[in-house]
Amino acid sequence: MANSAIVGINWGDEGKGRMVDLLTEDYDVVVRFQGGGNAGHTVINELGRFALHLLPSGIFRQGVVNILGNGVAVDPENLWTEMEDVMAKGVELTPENLKISDRASLLLPWHRDMDELEELRLADKKYGSTKQGIAPFYSDKYGKKTILAGELFYPEELKEHLTDLMEWKNLMLTKVYGAPGYTMDMLEKWITGACEKIKPYITDTGAFLKEAQASGKNILFEAQLGSLRDLDYGIYPYTTSSNTMAAYAPIGSGLPSAKVNDVIGVVKAYSTCVGEGPFVCEMLGEEAEKLRESGFEYGAKTGRPRRVGPIDIVATRYGVEVQAATAIALTKLDVLSYMDRIPVCTGYLLNGEQIDRFPFPTALKNAKPVITYFDGWKCDISGVRTWEELPKAAQEYVAFIEGQIGCPIKYVSVGPERDSIIIR
Repeated sequence: MANSAIVGINWGDEGKGRMVDLLTEDYDVVVRFQGGGNAGHTVINELGRFALHLLPSGIFRQGVVNILGNGVAVDPENLWTEMEDVMAKGVELTPENLKISDRASLLLPWHRDMDELEELRLADKKYGSTKQGIAPFYSDKYGKKTILAGELFYPEELKEHLTDLMEWKNLMLTKVYGAPGYTMDMLEKWITGACEKIKPYITDTGAFLKEAQASGKNILFEAQLGSLRDLDYGIYPYTTSSNTMAAYAPIGSGLPSAKVNDVIGVVKAYSTCVGEGPFVCEMLGEEAEKLRESGFEYGAKTGRPRRVGPIDIVATRYGVEVQAATAIALTKLDVLSYMDRIPVCTGYLLNGEQIDRFPFPTALKNAKPVITYFDGWKCDISGVRTWEELPKAAQEYVAFIEGQIGCPIKYVSVGPERDSIIIR
């Protein structure tokens, strides 16, 4: 039995979805264990191009069971819309291959309202939220003011619970933000319009996972975003509101007894960042625009242009460390093929001193990148499928990164398609 996690090493958007889609050939179960619909996993395979936000990226493999664990912010409206879109493209979704934990909390409509209202209040001090309600949701979850998916099977108790929550939430909406409140009619429409549609998929996933573990099934834990967006270890407060770490996978999946054997950290061959917060290696101007266009760096959820820069060795080494990564998948190496010289951020200058350790978040705003340049390979590598076929300059680039971050690079992606991969 193998328990493996696929996690982001940097700011998210590294290409985790394409790696889950690739590797699920060897797994029986795929579990999303944290986060919500505020980020996207882009997958391209024989069925088409998909931007998944809540659905696990293993849904395209026949025979694989996909689970939304108790650590996920389950948004019934957006989840059902996503399910409809995927099914319309020929992907079969049934309660047999898609299961939602009955212990997962549901993201309520007012969470999105609260998210947008708070970003408006913060104005130029905003956190860069995608306005999908994630921060208000997790705030309410830890304040014990959400409802569990399993409560949908207890309609009388659910109505009583929602009435209590609505009374409290309306005070926040009307008194703090001066916004309209909610009525029970509105919530009942939400239940019948969205919740009832996903209800057949809700089950005791903890029991299912225990049985899968006992029978020797291979389980893959899929994370959202990356190390630097983790609530505890990221660039706080410009983080998400959940734990993106592989160490959280057993808790957020519903299988706390699981031991994660392998942690595959996904790293892009250059750096990207969506949203606000410090980004030491950031490129600006024409140089940035060229890299952004070459890599088509726009958010899968928001469409926002991603901030871009060279690969950041300091941040990546830190991400590898906190994730306890055992192997690395380096994605989008092909995007750099147009460059004569490839920049790499090999260190930071902070208070007149060059450092190679990732600093405390507050200090990041004063850090400056130390850039080293490598020769480019100036040829199309998208058709390469073996390490030996890669140009020498590309091999040297990958080998340098591997040596600097202290973790073997096992996978090198040279395109978005499932088979555009080099396995070392």
